[in-house]
Amino acid sequence: MIQTDILIIGAGPTGLFTVFEAGLLKLRCHLIDALPQPGGQCSELYPKKPIYDIPGLPEILAGDLTKNLLEQGKQFQPGFTLGERAETIEKQEDGSFIVTTNKGTKHQAPIIAIAGGLGSFEPRKPLIENITNYEDKGVSYFIKDPEVYRNKRVVISGGGDSALDWCVFLADIASEVTLIHRRNEFRGALDSVERVQELKLIGKINLITPAEVVDIHGDDHVEAITVKKGDKNIHLETDYFIPLFGLSPKLGPIGDWGLEIEKNAIKVDTLDYQTNIPGIFAIGDVNTYEGKLKLILCGFHEATLMCQSAYKILNPGKKFVLKYTTVSGINGFDGSRKESPKAVVKAIV
Repeated sequence: MIQTDILIIGAGPTGLFTVFEAGLLKLRCHLIDALPQPGGQCSELYPKKPIYDIPGLPEILAGDLTKNLLEQGKQFQPGFTLGERAETIEKQEDGSFIVTTNKGTKHQAPIIAIAGGLGSFEPRKPLIENITNYEDKGVSYFIKDPEVYRNKRVVISGGGDSALDWCVFLADIASEVTLIHRRNEFRGALDSVERVQELKLIGKINLITPAEVVDIHGDDHVEAITVKKGDKNIHLETDYFIPLFGLSPKLGPIGDWGLEIEKNAIKVDTLDYQTNIPGIFAIGDVNTYEGKLKLILCGFHEATLMCQSAYKILNPGKKFVLKYTTVSGINGFDGSRKESPKAVVKAIV
């Protein structure tokens, strides 16, 4: 039986940052993730994708963000159960929970933090009859290594942030980038939309809207696609077709835990992001509330408030004051300190 103070389900950015925030409060964490390595989508789906909205970092690759978060939390010695999915949960007489994975590994903790991002996910695929014939043969639903597309012709389909950001990124790598979207308007950030339009004007991106891909051609690999624009069909030669229509989220077994669910997300109280079950919290993209924004930055904020509430639950009557985190050294669980002799936090009884 693995025992810890906070059991975190999901080792994406929000889950990893929870380790650090909990560590400041001297709380131990253990993480469960169905993927074989930490980082969630940032590691599994797009490790080379640039991220622009992390405070203090004008640009960072998703994979590097994962590495930094792991390094930041390492001093607090978190445990990991990777490659296993949280399956069942049982409430104990002492108020703690036992979570068992699909491989039978049992974990006990008084606090559960569900940080599972979108949950288990599958790509949303366009309704093209023969698309499955070309999967891994020129059709991809994620971009893990941009170098695959160096000096190649690439067609991206989609209108959200992922499609826009990858078009901008690949404009300097691929020999030709074409973006196809069903509407003239895009759903992505205004800055990304403006950047795509700028690249279109200087001839670095081809933009076809409103239009959609209706057929794929080629023998053993994608060679061309058919694009329907109004009443016309356009034959467009390409080496790769990448439809980026987002993910279909699925809570999986967590959806059967008795939590209040709304539109496949877990409802929480914005005071501390606790669910309808005391002691179980949901942070990051997996939760929902009025005004919710699915941003990594918001997940970090939610993790911080959640940890403060968890401390109060675990230490009734004791107040833990977080004075500042501007010093360079922070006490780890082994008593080690990096540099500064100053205390960062103190407990007040």
